[in-house]
Amino acid sequence: MLGYGDHAIKLHSKWDPNPFCRRNGGHAISDCVYAALSGGREIFMYRAKMMIVMRRDLKMRKGKIAAQAGHAAIEAVLTALHKEGRTGDLEMTSEGMCLKDADREATPLSDWFRYGCAKVCVYVDSEEALLAIAQKAEEMGVIAAVITDAGMTEFHGVPTKTCLALEPLPTEIADQLTGGLPLY
Repeated sequence: MLGYGDHAIKLHSKWDPNPFCRRNGGHAISDCVYAALSGGREIFMYRAKMMIVMRRDLKMRKGKIAAQAGHAAIEAVLTALHKEGRTGDLEMTSEGMCLKDADREATPLSDWFRYGCAKVCVYVDSEEALLAIAQKAEEMGVIAAVITDAGMTEFHGVPTKTCLALEPLPTEIADQLTGGLPLY
């Protein structure tokens, strides 16, 4: 049981015949962690999340924002897989991409694959603020994939740091780095 305001939260998992692949019929609903609030209402809860930090001051078009966030998310996950020595543990099944169980202890990365791929996008208003988060992440031993756009479409040929993504992290660690930032 967890405390959540005036409510008690009871955690439970839904059964999945294939516990190492979280997809069921194309929906990420199986083998997930849920919380039942005292009012009987269920809320989906993740064990790990990826924070994506965008630079709002650049006033990028929506498509550019999506592309840059995608670059950052992919780089952060691939770097985290490499850091854990798990690049060979990815498996494509008819249900989707999974991380094979290699008889290892759970990590935020493996939880992120197994229980859901939460991504939260927040923003800063300067390159300095973006790089300060990257620096703090590095000091904490956390991967921060900083993306530098080549500047061919929006930045007049000037390479520009647009965003970063943190590797999947437990909420309490992610919040130390980005907890005070507004949602984008």
